[in-house]
Amino acid sequence: MSDTATPAVIRRADYAPPAFLIDTVALEFDLVAERTTVKSTLRVRRNPDAANASGRAPHLELMGEALEFVSAALDGEPYAAVRVHERGLTVENVPDAFELTLVGICNPAANTTLSGLYVSSGNFFTQCEAEGFRRITWFLDRPDVMSTYTVTLRADKAAYPVLLSNGNLVEEGDLPDGRHFARWEDPFRKPSYLFALVAGKLVALEERIRTGSGKEKLLQVWVEPHDLPKTRHAMDSLIHAIRWDEERFGLELDLDRFMIVAVSDFNMGAMENKGLNIFNTKYVLANPETATDTDFANIEAVVGHEYFHNWTGNRVTCRDWFQLSLKEGLTVFRDQEFSADMEAGNAANSAGGAAARATKRIEDVRVLRQMQFAEDAGPMAHPVRPESYVEINNFYTMTVYEKGAEVVRMYQTLFGRDGFRKGMDLYFKRHDGQAVTCDDFRHAMADANGRDLAQYERWYSQAGTPRVTVQTRYDEAARRYVVTLAQGYGEASSAARETQKGPLLIPFAIGLIGPDGRDLPLRLEGETEARGTTRVLELTDTAQTYTFEDVAAKPLPSLLRNFSAPVIVEYDYSNDELAFLLAHDSDPFNRWEAGQRLATRELLALAARAASDAPLALDDAVVAAFGRVLNDETLSPAFRELALMLPSEAYLAEQMAESNPAAVHTARQFVRRRLAQALKADWLAVYQRHRTPGAYQATPEAAGHRALKNLALSYLAELEDPAEAVRLATAQYDAANNMTDRAAALATLLNAAATAGSTWADEPLDDFYRRFENEPLVIDKWFALQATQRGTKARPVIETVRRLMAHPAFNLKNPNRARSLIFSFCSGNPAQFHAPDGSGYAFWAEQVIALDALNPQVAARLARALELWRRFTPALREKMREALENVAAQAKSRDVREIVEKALA
Repeated sequence: MSDTATPAVIRRADYAPPAFLIDTVALEFDLVAERTTVKSTLRVRRNPDAANASGRAPHLELMGEALEFVSAALDGEPYAAVRVHERGLTVENVPDAFELTLVGICNPAANTTLSGLYVSSGNFFTQCEAEGFRRITWFLDRPDVMSTYTVTLRADKAAYPVLLSNGNLVEEGDLPDGRHFARWEDPFRKPSYLFALVAGKLVALEERIRTGSGKEKLLQVWVEPHDLPKTRHAMDSLIHAIRWDEERFGLELDLDRFMIVAVSDFNMGAMENKGLNIFNTKYVLANPETATDTDFANIEAVVGHEYFHNWTGNRVTCRDWFQLSLKEGLTVFRDQEFSADMEAGNAANSAGGAAARATKRIEDVRVLRQMQFAEDAGPMAHPVRPESYVEINNFYTMTVYEKGAEVVRMYQTLFGRDGFRKGMDLYFKRHDGQAVTCDDFRHAMADANGRDLAQYERWYSQAGTPRVTVQTRYDEAARRYVVTLAQGYGEASSAARETQKGPLLIPFAIGLIGPDGRDLPLRLEGETEARGTTRVLELTDTAQTYTFEDVAAKPLPSLLRNFSAPVIVEYDYSNDELAFLLAHDSDPFNRWEAGQRLATRELLALAARAASDAPLALDDAVVAAFGRVLNDETLSPAFRELALMLPSEAYLAEQMAESNPAAVHTARQFVRRRLAQALKADWLAVYQRHRTPGAYQATPEAAGHRALKNLALSYLAELEDPAEAVRLATAQYDAANNMTDRAAALATLLNAAATAGSTWADEPLDDFYRRFENEPLVIDKWFALQATQRGTKARPVIETVRRLMAHPAFNLKNPNRARSLIFSFCSGNPAQFHAPDGSGYAFWAEQVIALDALNPQVAARLARALELWRRFTPALREKMREALENVAAQAKSRDVREIVEKALA
């Protein structure tokens, strides 16, 4: 592909090495909010590996956006043969090797896209992934151009006392006129997307640690001064991540210092810039009064994720953006393993550790199935390694991240922890300091473990969610149990069907459970003895049959244990069999899965009845199964909370041949009410038994007790007379010493008030705002709670959302605030968003168009709320189409146009 030309569709097949390489970059910034001058000095040479190297391409093409050109010099002399154009800059008739100096000006204060260099709260920040560096200076802004950087920052000392960039601080000092400077050097080659600078009034929490090899390192968490008391958890998480990476993978921090900086205006969660990670404040700031248990866990996970990128993403990076999952899928897997190990290590005993690991796995799979499986079924379906894109920012997706992590996890399932570590070691030995591909990672895993993984490539190149159909047969006389697995894609989306080339290698973990509820030892045909109670079958053909010997009685299969592959399992369990698995399966994931299957089956049947206004009734056996889980004190509270949480309305709607959000909402509320009434005494007992008096503890065990207690409270609010729940929630709100309990109580009051048409929540809602009006992240929760509350015909939530958009605390330019109110309503409140009158869709269109003018990346994320419009009922479908066409006619950015045009195509 051309270095600067941007075709309508960018294709992986068109990749070509850059015509030029840039060995060193020297950047000088004179930081002024409205007019920052950037001087870049580049050592450039022709790329001997480029296809046109022998043809001596006469021109150097550099990318650039929203820049004002000042001057150019070649080898120290002014150079006039420079042509500036819309997509960048052309330097004509260049020699084979030369020094190029460019001076340009950008306007960070006016940069609402939050890509490139921008100002937030009076401070300077950058975000260069994926293509933000070209908004700072003209460059070969592609990940396979790796350079070493020296950066000099100059700014007013009073306004910007802190000046940070990548690498190590080598010099700083004062300048005339109240200004000062700092010079940073990064000794490691990196692509431009990993560049970062920060300047402003910030303070740091500091720690010095020694790595495993005895080297001293400085760790810093930089924030605005009033936020310093909320940084301890982020620092502890960073130290834990450093230690874990040393122990698990032998990877040590390579710079003298490692910095985290928090900013309130940020499009993403965080960014792994080499040695200078820039974070959304949401994933740094925490104390018990302002952050929930989920916030504490997410901060640890995201801090770990960005630190782990230091090796999986920075030291070894992507050749091109089609390989994005090379770093993101791998690093999500690493942060999932880190979080699981941290939770297990904090447990009171080994049983508690195993339960904590299982809970983490369930949480990860819930996200994958609810969000990524839906993506696979829609117009934006794409392989883990996409074949084409219009706007790369639209491909920071659940498929690249979460499904990519499952593809990496399957290597570990196939080879074990030791085999996976061998593959990682070989990967770094071969590719440290290089920009490589997903195939390079696969080859390292294959070679380290002596396996041919050619077939495994299809996990990277095929879109859609595979389905594995299971058939079983028991031969009592021969004591044989025969299992046949068949793979396919079912009714995949057209986008997915286009990529399918053949069967996958699917590691399928299976166990057999006897009539007494115990696991059976497993001996496959041809083996001389049984080997364990869980076996990983390697399904490589369209269909394969496996025979288990010495099976004394007809067993019940426990399928895809620990979710060993990102597939949908099709097996016709009866309700009684699911209840048996829920009670007895030794695999915690499958125990949870049995309950979810049972609930989903009942809920979908009830939704079908609700759609035709038929009377609703819930099988007593389902109530009994849930009651057994609720009262089983041998199960961890965290597991019980997950097992008793019904599948979400969005997930259920996606399982219907024709999505009907209103019917799903009616069915789900009916089941919640029925479980509340039938198990009222049990919910009350659980609520009392799982209180956590005393000082707040951010441990998995304490969080599990709070989660189960607050779930019980939410069920009690479903009672026909919710007075008891309102009394408990009010008392909990007033006495709360942590945000988890306070927010849960307020959510309960909001939903109880909506159902009863009362004002129970009004005073606590006002109190919540007054308490936390100076805490932006908490006010985000205040907006989100109201956007996701239950609505009624008399009090539709959209009226509340529109009113809140006029609130003084709402700011559409801040991504966190937009997400807390607009995204929460459009994506987190399906029954209200999908109102029959189409008011939700009209609102969505207004906000996508408004955001598109400010921040196309955020607008495109919101645009995806309607991408599955064709799957809804005809009346809703028509109103969705009108809204999409409205956006298509007005959207200006490539980001939004790609989403809506694919949806409408």
